[in-house]
Amino acid sequence: MQSSTYIQRDQALGYPKHGPPVRAMGDQKTGIGGLMLAHGTEPEMDGRIQKAVEFKAEGNCYYKDKKFRDAIGKYHRALLLLKGVHEEEEDGKANGREAARLTDAQRVRVEATEIECYDNLTACLLQSELVNYERVKEYCLKVLERQNTNFKATYRAGIAFYHLGDYSNALLYLKEARRREPSDTNVLRYIQLTEMKVQRSSQQERKGLKEVIG
Repeated sequence: MQSSTYIQRDQALGYPKHGPPVRAMGDQKTGIGGLMLAHGTEPEMDGRIQKAVEFKAEGNCYYKDKKFRDAIGKYHRALLLLKGVHEEEEDGKANGREAARLTDAQRVRVEATEIECYDNLTACLLQSELVNYERVKEYCLKVLERQNTNFKATYRAGIAFYHLGDYSNALLYLKEARRREPSDTNVLRYIQLTEMKVQRSSQQERKGLKEVIG
């Protein structure tokens, strides 16, 4: 069975070893992962979204330097901030606070940042010595929920399903990736590997059936 890589929660969030977590200014309430979240007004929402974008950019720098664990921490912090933004908006709707609603421009920026963070998280996880393919699959599907034309997420989802032993779904995503990039050699190689697994599985099933029948 494929081993999984799990990251300690404080490391995944990118917290320093000493010192308090990041805090937002203004009237505050405790948010996800210990972050302090202000009641939403448009400037405060903008501030939190901007901070998430900055965490994402820092993650990109770590990724380029092949510091994948540090990159993962920054992407997670960005996503935690944006999750807090969504929860603040929902809370505002429930309590009639119009100021907590995201503007169209904010919503576009939030979604674009989330897509890039999840996409880059899968790239980082696939560089791990022991890859958590369940998490890779989860993040790829989150990207595809928001952007179903994303080639990398489609291809990586196929890889994840392959290593998880779900060959039918692996072929589904890999063939869709091939449709988008017909000459990509990595996609073609994984399709061949998956078809071989399917063929062997079918042969074993037929052999087992013959033994049962006698």
